[in-house]
Formats: sequence, structure tokens, C-alpha cells
Amino acid sequence: MSVTTMTELEVRQLVENCLMANGANRENAAAVGRTIAAAERDGCASHGLFRMPGYIASLRSGKVNGNAQPSVSRISPAVVRVDGDHGYAPLALEAGREALIEAARENGIAAMALVNVHHFAALWVEVEPIAEAGCAAMAFTTYKPAVVPAGAKQPLFGTNPMCFGWPRGDRPPMVFDQASASMARGEVMIAARDGHAVPLGTGVDADGNPTTEPQKIIEGGALLPFGGHKGSTIAMMIELLVAGLTGMDFSYEAQKNDNNDGGPPNGGEFMLAIDPNRFGDADNWLQHSEAFLTRLAGMEGAHMPGNRRYANRAKTAAEGIQVKDSVLASCREFL
Repeated sequence: MSVTTMTELEVRQLVENCLMANGANRENAAAVGRTIAAAERDGCASHGLFRMPGYIASLRSGKVNGNAQPSVSRISPAVVRVDGDHGYAPLALEAGREALIEAARENGIAAMALVNVHHFAALWVEVEPIAEAGCAAMAFTTYKPAVVPAGAKQPLFGTNPMCFGWPRGDRPPMVFDQASASMARGEVMIAARDGHAVPLGTGVDADGNPTTEPQKIIEGGALLPFGGHKGSTIAMMIELLVAGLTGMDFSYEAQKNDNNDGGPPNGGEFMLAIDPNRFGDADNWLQHSEAFLTRLAGMEGAHMPGNRRYANRAKTAAEGIQVKDSVLASCREFL
């Protein structure tokens, strides 16, 4: 496998140049560039440059507004609404972030509804800055049907990722980001591209039979929820939070309304921010929670969410980002 070493800035500039060459203005292109570069920097290739063909396809088809101007409003003291103007989600998220944090600090807890956005990125990129600002945070979004509800045979849910971030004072926040599917669809796509099998229980083929062949899952098949009916009910909850609350499409509606150009459908996102200082334990919450997280980290074999991402971040800062030449070549075709 041949690779090219790039800096985070070089990845950002590549993304910006590709998007601007295909109809996005600099502001929108730069926001997506920051998101993709962060994914590459932290070792999340499935949400990095790998996704550029989908971004470009949705610009070229006219589905996404490359010159979107998000608008932010406080529709109640604790609810922020951001209309993404049918653009990519990163700029809308950046536009609404400070308003969400401000509302959480004023009220103890606040929600943000993003509407008319095209979401194609990892959620941890969006949650981490809120946790760094001292708030606990959660984020949810949907997609198009890719996951079979427990006991059913046809997909209804999106992969429906969820993300949670917890502030840790001067330390990097604890952030986990996971799909309600058994595996993120991007990871299955990478496995198909690279010719790797996926674990049994990841998905089913077009006939509803379990398979370890990623191509069969992608072409006519579907993913399974993690944990059987437990993951299935979480996926259902996310559909209701993202679409039921905001008025945007449920995953099955997004599929019906999308032009299927390979890019993300128009949809919504739901976020929460919580100020721990407003819950009655302002003098002790950080010390108390740190004692718990320290105990968890000290258990032999225990997984601490985010540690691998932070380790990758430190490594790429020192050694650069390794990008497959085949991925790089496909991106340069968009210039």
C-alpha cells in the first residue's frame, strides 16, 4: 500500500480547493475542510477524505447549497434552532455552537435543533468543542435506511450515530461516538474497498441472511443494530429525537426525497448541552467525576473512550497523516 504523508493543513487545503472547484464558497468549504482534516488527524479514515466523492457528487447535482448561509435563532430560552440553508452541516454547527453553550450556561441545560443540513461527518468533531467549553454534550443524527429493526427483514433506521462528551477540566474531554448499527456504514464500505470480511452479526444480504461479505451488505443488504433489540430501540429513539422533534425527515422519508447521488440527504441533527455547574454540585462535580473516570481507567483491560483518538492525534502531529495514494488521487480528480 503506497501512502503520502500530509499535514492537517494540507488535508484542509485539499478539501477546500476540491469543494470550491465544484460550487462551494470558501466559508462552506473551509468548514468541511476542518471537519475532514480532524477525522484524518485522529485516525477516522471512514469520515475523512474517503467521503469526498459523496460531498462532490451532492454539489454537482445541485442537491447541496454550496453557498449556504446558516441562520441562528433562540426559539425559547433553552432551545436554539439553526437553519442550515440546505448546506453541509459543519458551517451550521459552527454558527450555532456559541448560542447553544450560552443557553446551557443560562439555563443549566439547552438543546439545539439543526434543520435543512446535509450531515456526512463524525459527531465527535461537533461534541468535543462543547465539552472543552465545560459542558456535557450529546448529539444525534439520522441518515437513510441502512439498519434492520430487531426482528424485521427490511431496513428502516439510519445508522443513527450518537455521541456523548464529558468535560474534564484541564484534561481533554472524554468523548465517545458510536453508531446504533453494529458497525458504522463507512467502516463497512472501507472493508469492501479493501477486500476484508466483516464480523458475523454486522449485517445481512439482500435476502436477509447473515453475511460477512461487506459488498453484500452495501448492495441490497443492510446492517444490523448492535445488541439486538437494545440497539434497535436506541436507533428508534434517535429517529424520534432528530426527526420527530425537528420536523425533518425520518430516515425512510429521507430516502424517498433524496436524489441518491451518493451524497448525504437533507435532514436534521439534535444536540444537548448541559452545564454541570448548574446542577447543585458546582464545587465538587469535577473532582467527583474525575475519581470515577480514574477508577475506570485503572481497571486492567478497561476501554477509556477517546484514548485511541487522542493517541492518533499526538502521533499525526509528530509524524504527519498517512493518506493512501489511491484516495489522494481520487480527490485530486475533483480539482
